[in-house]
Amino acid sequence: MTEAGIGAGAGPGTEPAVPDAVAQIAASPPGPHVGAFFDLDGTLVAGFTATAHAGHRVRLRQARIGEILGVIEAATRYRLGRIQFDRLLVRAAGYLRGESIATLDALGDWLFTHRITGRVYPLMREIVHAHQRRGHTVVLSSSALTIHAEPVARYLDIPHVLCNHFELDEHGLLTGGVRTPVVWGTQKAAAVQQFCAEQNIALQDSYFYADGDEDAALMSLVGRPRPVNPRSGLAAMAAEQNWPVLRMARPDQRSTVRRVAGFGWAALWG
Repeated sequence: MTEAGIGAGAGPGTEPAVPDAVAQIAASPPGPHVGAFFDLDGTLVAGFTATAHAGHRVRLRQARIGEILGVIEAATRYRLGRIQFDRLLVRAAGYLRGESIATLDALGDWLFTHRITGRVYPLMREIVHAHQRRGHTVVLSSSALTIHAEPVARYLDIPHVLCNHFELDEHGLLTGGVRTPVVWGTQKAAAVQQFCAEQNIALQDSYFYADGDEDAALMSLVGRPRPVNPRSGLAAMAAEQNWPVLRMARPDQRSTVRRVAGFGWAALWG
């Protein structure tokens, strides 16, 4: 069962102001049995967190032209439906084969502090804190990899993260693979369902905030779906199902270099 809108008198197509969303959370049932699940890129953060990593590799000349062109080509094939997301993700991870996860984790923290902090939507941060004040179980559920997702979760005091992980060898070095099953689309929905079963969370009482068309599977399972700046497919579904939609201005934070390199990497890791 889903809600028709946020705030009194909300009707079809209503796009509520975030303060109304915060007020509704404040009036919602308290307790950890209510889940609040947040996507990362385009939802908590404007744009893609992976573009910061891509720009960093380009600036340090760690990403050779073959890598950049290869990633863009693979991302284009993904956009056209000619390659699956899991294969795309593994291709991206392959470029980092042999890297130390400890080094990448440290880099992820540095990039968040210096490149991404200002891209966290202030109003989404307010919504996260509203759920925390109600004692809800707050979870970051994203198809991003740990080096991009975990710094954001720490910044927002989100204790639970469901995302993708690099495959590592016994020395903590990347093998070039990604742990399976890959968290994306229906697999993200399955991961959240499993988490809810383990934590005694009621999906029908829970929230999910996301922007991507691939998140429709999970959006359909929760009792309180919350599309945030939804892409076309999810926007159409929200209109059909009369889901409340949150809209926020998107700052143009990317340089030309990030646009070129980040296009592929964002498609791979977003």
